[in-house]
Amino acid sequence: MANVEARLKVKGKHFEIMVDLDEALKVRLGKGDIVAALQSQHIYHDVKKATLVSQKDLLDAFETSDVYLIAKKIILSGEVQKTQEYRDEQKENRIKQVIDLILRNATDQHGRPYTEDRIKTALKQIHFNFDNRPAEQQMNSLVSKLKEIMPIKIETKKIKLTVPARYTGQVYGILQDNKESEEWLSNGNLQIILNIPAGLVIDFYDKLNSITHGSVQSEELNG
Repeated sequence: MANVEARLKVKGKHFEIMVDLDEALKVRLGKGDIVAALQSQHIYHDVKKATLVSQKDLLDAFETSDVYLIAKKIILSGEVQKTQEYRDEQKENRIKQVIDLILRNATDQHGRPYTEDRIKTALKQIHFNFDNRPAEQQMNSLVSKLKEIMPIKIETKKIKLTVPARYTGQVYGILQDNKESEEWLSNGNLQIILNIPAGLVIDFYDKLNSITHGSVQSEELNG
């Protein structure tokens, strides 16, 4: 993978390092090796000008002069540059994920699934703008756009959840994409009705239960 810059601003000063992009991204996930990620034993104010940071500035900003501890801090808290190749690869992966979700969940007016070729052909017609959101969040937007040129629908399951008050802040974000209605109860619990694509229900419950330890009450509704 390419060598790129990682940078962090501390107390008004810039600190930059050269890193291996692939290994640096692994470090961000808690899986990488900081020794392998760091491509130079120096901390710079400006990598391109090779302006080295003094020991005094390192101690003032990071309270240590250990290059690896500082590099890890920069990678975790700062910005790691992405190459165009990496961004293109990530975009292609997101597009594939969204298409896969549609193939798993969408049908035509007769209830028959679509082929990958048919969906890709339709994509060329509508010029849909894929972005950085998770695939699940982009699927509904894409289906709405596809409906302009082809009969397509997503099979959904309607469920009612009652979330204990102590977990509402942690799970509220993951409930929004499929929310139909919500009601806050007098005890602080959240009662919410969702329409979830059928193919995502199991994964949704897995994520929800991992956060709430299975304390959410659920009921499948008809219609």
